[in-house]
Amino acid sequence: MQKILLLSDTHSFIDNQILKYVKQADEVWHAGDIGDQKVTDTIKKLKPLKGVFGNIDDDVIRAEFPENNRFMCENVDVWITHIGGYPNRYDRRIREAIQNNPPKLFISGHSHILKVMWDKKLNLLHMNPGAAGKYGFHKVRTMLRFVIDGENIKDLEIIELEKRA
Repeated sequence: MQKILLLSDTHSFIDNQILKYVKQADEVWHAGDIGDQKVTDTIKKLKPLKGVFGNIDDDVIRAEFPENNRFMCENVDVWITHIGGYPNRYDRRIREAIQNNPPKLFISGHSHILKVMWDKKLNLLHMNPGAAGKYGFHKVRTMLRFVIDGENIKDLEIIELEKRA
């Protein structure tokens, strides 16, 4: 069983509110737009981290994190990418690959809109944790927390941090 904290779009921002949840997780996943390596370095001092680079990330972050990160967590096939789209509207960059070989859990960021959807056609769960940082149009900073136990994705929680001024 793995307790996962999923975040995205930190845009160089990390604070004690985020770190409180990092400490409670077994592993942290970041869906891109990290912004500054200090964000991921801070997380990695506390917990194992998997991530991808986003469209705002520089060469240093792109050298450390891939554009697509596909891996197994317990018995769940996971695919993380920053710009991925949504069920029935996947980004053209990944559309053919996801249709030909869908994961069980598909994660993207980029939109700053928290969304969890079931894709009936591809039989996968899509998650976008919204934005944990302070840059962007979102009104509330958000993250997701869930458990992967064998082949089950369960105990999904929406974490709302403070409203942005």
